[in-house]
Amino acid sequence: MFRRQALIALATLPFAAGAAAAATIVVGGKGFTEQLIMASMTSQLLKAKGYSVDTRTGLGSAALRQAQVSGQVDVYWEYTGTSLITYNKVHERLSAAETYDTVKKLDAEKGLVWLDPSKANNTYALAMRQADADAKAIHTISELAAKINGGEKMKFGSDAEFDARPDGLIPMQKAYGFEFGRSNVVPMDPGLVYQALRDSQVEVGLVFATDGRIPAFHFLVLEDDKHFFPTYAMTPVVRKATLDADPKLAGILNALSAKLDDQVMAKLNASVDVDKKGVDQVAAEFLKSQGLI
Repeated sequence: MFRRQALIALATLPFAAGAAAAATIVVGGKGFTEQLIMASMTSQLLKAKGYSVDTRTGLGSAALRQAQVSGQVDVYWEYTGTSLITYNKVHERLSAAETYDTVKKLDAEKGLVWLDPSKANNTYALAMRQADADAKAIHTISELAAKINGGEKMKFGSDAEFDARPDGLIPMQKAYGFEFGRSNVVPMDPGLVYQALRDSQVEVGLVFATDGRIPAFHFLVLEDDKHFFPTYAMTPVVRKATLDADPKLAGILNALSAKLDDQVMAKLNASVDVDKKGVDQVAAEFLKSQGLI
């Protein structure tokens, strides 16, 4: 449902590929908190630098990527692992540096430029309530697999996209040699997974490593002891045509990227998801605190 809504949202963009005025930068973003923060932060930063900005958020990964490739979105923050596996179909296990170099090269062929990666690695992860994990002696995904293979039934809360991704549920289960069982996989909006796990509606949840609700809700991230998930370094990606028209964009976006790491993003995400501050407010406060605007 989320992906279909994202495609509908994309279809309503009031411009054709490449039709945005040269003076307007179209900033894109996916539909979860971190992406909404980054889209707002990027838009506010560019506006402060004198740019006209059109912000488009709430898109699914595939829709947003296609929008950028086709020229409807100029810049958004993508994750290296997503480009490597989902868009470029590379399944070789690579280091963080190799992953970045590979997607930078492959996406250059599509007219996309990867700027400087941040130190925020928003990889997928499986989490449990800390108390339950301790009680069941589950601290790694291998230990989770052993429990399920031993007959324990555990419900897994996950967004619909993860179910279909090549770095998602089915390949992960295959790598670790277990299955939750279709009846135990509960699809839901990404943001609702955290509430469902906190409220004991599921025993295991799919989370993003930089999400501020992990410490706030007393979750334990299970160790990916077989290193299934690749590095997901959050990086500004810009259309080459846009960058060629205004090379100054690289320096502006790289300056923001240099300010971001796991701890920073977890704090920003928690400000929205836990403290209930507005996305635009959180983005503005951070930019001002770092002297970027």
